[in-house]
This record gives sequence, structure tokens and C-alpha cells, in this order.
Amino acid sequence: MTSCAALVTGCILVAHQPCVNLVNRRIQGIRSLRCHWNCVRSHFPGSDRSQLFGCAPFGGHLTVAHAQGYPAMDETTEASPSSKLHTRLRLWEFPDCYIFEPIDGLADLYLSVSRASGTMNLVQDLPSRGSTTKPKAQTVYGVIGVLKLAVGSYFLVITDRDCVGSYFGHTIFKVTGLKVLPCNNAHNTASSEQKKMETEFSELLDAAERTVGLHFSYDVNLTLSAQRLHDLGDEYKSLPLWRQAEPRFLWNSYLLEPLIENKLNQYLLPVIQGSFQNIQAEVGSEKVNVTLIARRCTRRIGTRMWRRGADAEGYAANFVESEQIMQSKGFTASYVQVRGSMPFLWEQIVDLTYKPSFDVVRQEEAPRVLERHFHDLQKKYGAVLAVDLVNTSGGEGRLRERYAKSIEPILSEDIRYVHFDFHRVCGHIHFERLSQLYDQIKDYLQKHKYFLINDKQEKIEQQTGTVRTNCIDCLDRTNVTQSMIGGKILESQLQRIGVLGSVWANHGDAISIQYSGTPALKGDFVRYGKRTTQGILNDLRNALARYYLNNFVDGTKQDAMDLLQGHYITSVSRDMAVPSKAGLLESYASFRLAFALVMGALMFMMMSLRQARNDVRHLLLSLMWAGLCIAITHFVRANGRTFTNRPRFHQSRH
Repeated sequence: MTSCAALVTGCILVAHQPCVNLVNRRIQGIRSLRCHWNCVRSHFPGSDRSQLFGCAPFGGHLTVAHAQGYPAMDETTEASPSSKLHTRLRLWEFPDCYIFEPIDGLADLYLSVSRASGTMNLVQDLPSRGSTTKPKAQTVYGVIGVLKLAVGSYFLVITDRDCVGSYFGHTIFKVTGLKVLPCNNAHNTASSEQKKMETEFSELLDAAERTVGLHFSYDVNLTLSAQRLHDLGDEYKSLPLWRQAEPRFLWNSYLLEPLIENKLNQYLLPVIQGSFQNIQAEVGSEKVNVTLIARRCTRRIGTRMWRRGADAEGYAANFVESEQIMQSKGFTASYVQVRGSMPFLWEQIVDLTYKPSFDVVRQEEAPRVLERHFHDLQKKYGAVLAVDLVNTSGGEGRLRERYAKSIEPILSEDIRYVHFDFHRVCGHIHFERLSQLYDQIKDYLQKHKYFLINDKQEKIEQQTGTVRTNCIDCLDRTNVTQSMIGGKILESQLQRIGVLGSVWANHGDAISIQYSGTPALKGDFVRYGKRTTQGILNDLRNALARYYLNNFVDGTKQDAMDLLQGHYITSVSRDMAVPSKAGLLESYASFRLAFALVMGALMFMMMSLRQARNDVRHLLLSLMWAGLCIAITHFVRANGRTFTNRPRFHQSRH
């Protein structure tokens, strides 16, 4: 364990304490979460509203707690019953209202929600029921939030959950069932244009109900890592969970706003999107508990092809914080590393080709955006080692050159950049050659160490830096590399029993499904330490599935994500901006239609060829049908972007 610990590095976020004032601001047209935060400036001198959620660097993630049962570190002060979150509610669906009845014994008041306007009130009794009134009733496990659109409100509730493990003694649940409750008076007061848009939004709400990877706890702040939880004081931990939350990882921050405005504290359930894997094993007579948590950042959330690079504020696409926690022999070890798209403005728009071209947007802004991104990481994690895994040549090579050139001015002792051409060195099967990369970063890992506490909650080590890994998607090559780093940190003990590899494979699959729609590629190596024939076949199937999803599904999925995160606003007023009308081609373009036309032409061509031996006219007809096939195929290829499923409501060049 000593030799293993010497290799560990990690980083944790130190939050500025929340501020009492109500913050309500818009950034690039996005309504941010109104938060009551209680600033403790004596702990964080110089903090201001612009740095409300900024974090100073501090220790990594190898924490230690006591042996049997793995008790929590610095357990939070027991909350009063009035501040505890509701864990079970009975949902009554009356004709004119929804009633949420607490059945967990934490309160006597019911939450009444108008089905006409979405207004919320706490009431003492259920509405009277006549002989003909038979309201539906079902158990729900929390309210994720409220989505306000121009013609009504929509409540998102948790209808099913699975227990997936515990985080320092507190139960963690995964959302397995979501339901949207409409409070919509559109058909009575809305204009025809608004009704049309609301109909279009219904498709997005259906996609919202299928959101994957949502996790929550009623008792502990899942948005914070182990070291940060340890370093925060009891006063901070006694605050409601939503006020403790790290805004970057609070998936339902936008949806909680109406509940916050109505002071419904017992319904304010913080939710993260990501992954929570928990495995227990024994090594000899010692118990080992391994947990891997992924926290997806919501600042530039989206799907694989529709969210690339970074925005002008420096927020990167597919930015995920991964925390690996190991508990054994009275110690808890916690390590954090991050991944994220190359942090400058670039895009890769689907156009029906298997690998669309990469385009750098506003190249002159790349150094500024990248500098903003890395300085933000420094505030939160301390030193940063950027590991770039993209190819040296081709389109990826051009992005690598832009990355390396833009980061050069800010390189220092605390910001390092390492390029490692994963495909050239490792190919598709020799992933053991990642040891060459480890040799390059070993000194950094040893220098910045890890966070460690003993069974008395005493801090032994503190992590002062993190590793930021990227490839193009930040999925497959990235996950193999991050699992290698995690394996080096926990070293031979967990490798010997085969626990670590399995956890990282599941971890990578969860992140990949949320971003690309399929499990991660190269998962067989992460899981078993070698490439297998079945693994290669799985990669081929998943690669083809990604092509289909990216071109024909993800546009609608991206719109649903933007809707839930408040990245375009249809609430507050009815002065709703209607999307620009599509052209004639865009209105009727459909790959299914084009495919049907091509197949129809092929069928007629084959029928004509069969008769061509007896009739020259059929030969001419077959040539005509063949020409039509080629013309349609060429037209679809030339207008590939038009025939894809694109986002319709929030289109951004960065």
C-alpha cells in the first residue's frame, strides 16, 4: 500500500461558501440557478460573486476511514426533520391539480400543484372526492424540478429508483423511471404558433423521460468529492443539500429554480448525471471497497457530434470529473482526474460521412479560450497535467497543432502538456504500451501525491494537482488511459483480484452512453487487460451504432438536453422566439425518404435488366434507373448535413 500510495495523485475542489443574496443572472441567454449562498470570507479571502463557486486547489482523492463498515468522514450534523428531503411521496392526480402527499413521516402538509397554471401551494388536506372522482395515485421518490415553457409548466418526478451503493455511509440511488406531469393551459390561451411549438416540445419531453445516468442521495452531497467534503466545516454541511451543491455538476440546477422561489426546501433534491459503481471484495483477510463516481459538468452538456470543443467562456464539452475511492484496513483512498474536449472553439458537424471533417471556429480566439479554461481548472484543482491522445497526422493532427500552439504561452510548473499519439504507439491491440506514457508523467504523479486521511479523520496527504485527459471524443482512448492511471495509483492490490478493471470498464461505458449513445470502445482491454475477438466485434458494432445515432437521432436528443438545462428560454413570458422557418429542402429532407427512393430505383433497374435481353427499351430504362440512383445518392451526399437529424432550437457555433 505504501508503494502504491507514492504514485497517487488527485485533486479536489474547495468551494467558496454560498452567499445569502439571491443570485439571478443570465449568461448568454441562459437563466442561471437562483442560489442562496452564505459566504464565509474569513475562510476564502477575496471571494466575490463572480467567483461564487470557484475552488482553491487542495488534496486529491485517497481518503481514509475506519475498517469495519467504513464509517463516513466528518459526518454531517444531523439535520432537523423540517430540513430533511422527502424520500417517498404519494402522487394524487386530480382533475384540476396534482397533490404530493409525504408518506415518509417528515411533514404533515401536502404540496398542491395546479394543472392549469403550475402554481404551487402547501395545503393541509386532500381535495374532497365525490362519488365519481377517482384520482390516480402512485408512489414517487422525489421531484427533480419544474420546466416552465411559454404555455405551461412541466413537473419531472422520479417514479422508480435503484440502490447502487453508498457514499461514506449514505445510500446512493440511480433514477430508473422518470415521468413528466404537464400543467398546461395552452389549448385555452396560447396562439396557434405557440401551440405548434409546444407540440414540438412534447417530442423533447419524451426524450427527457429517457435521460440516463441520473444519481442522487437524500443525505449526502454527491456533487462534492471526498477531500472537499472532509475540508468543509460543520456549518457548511448543515446547510440544505442544494445549497451545498457544486453548480457545475448539479444536473437539475435550472429545473430547481421554481421550487427554490417557492421555498419548498424539502423537495429540493440535487441530482448529478454520470456514473456510480461500487464493488466489494476480499484480499486475504482484508476487506476492500472500491467506488468510482463520474460527475458530468452541465456547462456544455450535449451529444457527441453536437457538442465539441469549448465555448467562449472556456467550458469544455464532455467534461467529466472521475473520483476513485478505495476503502480498506481503516483507510479510505480517494483520487480525482478529469476529462474534457480540447478546450478551444472547434466543431465536427455530421453530414452522413463516417468521419466528418474538423473545423476550428475563430482560430484567433483559441489562446484566450484555452487560457480561461486552464485557469479555471487551476482554481479548482491546483496544478494541471494535460494529456492529449489524438493522432499526430490528418484532421486530428491539425487540432493537436492548434492545441499545442495555443497552450504554449501558459505552460509553467503548474500547467504541463504531454502529447501521446495513442493510435500510433498502441494501435488497436497493444494497449500495454501505455507504460510509455506513464513513464512521462510518473514524476508529476509522485510530486502532487494524493489525499489521505486515517481512521481518526486526520489528513495524512493532500493532492495538489490533477490529470486532464482528452482524445477526440474523450471516451475510448481516454477511458483506457484513465484506467491505467487509476491502476497505477491503486497498483497491485486491486489488480490482483481484478476489481479495478471491471469498475473502470463500467465507468467508461456509462460516460460513453450519455455522450455518444453506445458503450465505450476498447472496453475488453479495460475489463480483462487484453484485446479479444469479441471485443473487436463489439467495437465494430458500437462504431456503426454511433454513426447511426450521430446522424439520425442526436439532434433531437441535443434539443432535449438544452431544454432541460435552460439553454434557451421559453418560460418567464409568452414572447417566445419561434425558430426560423426551414427552407423547402430542409422541410422535406429525410434520409429515410432518400433511401427509399434509391432502393426503389434499384429495384426498377434490376427488373428492367432482367428484360433487357429481349427488349432494348428495357436496357435503356435500366440505365435511366441506374442514373437516377446515382443522382439521388450524389444529391444526398452533397447535402448531407440537411439530411441529418439536427438540433433545431439552440444552434451555436461554439
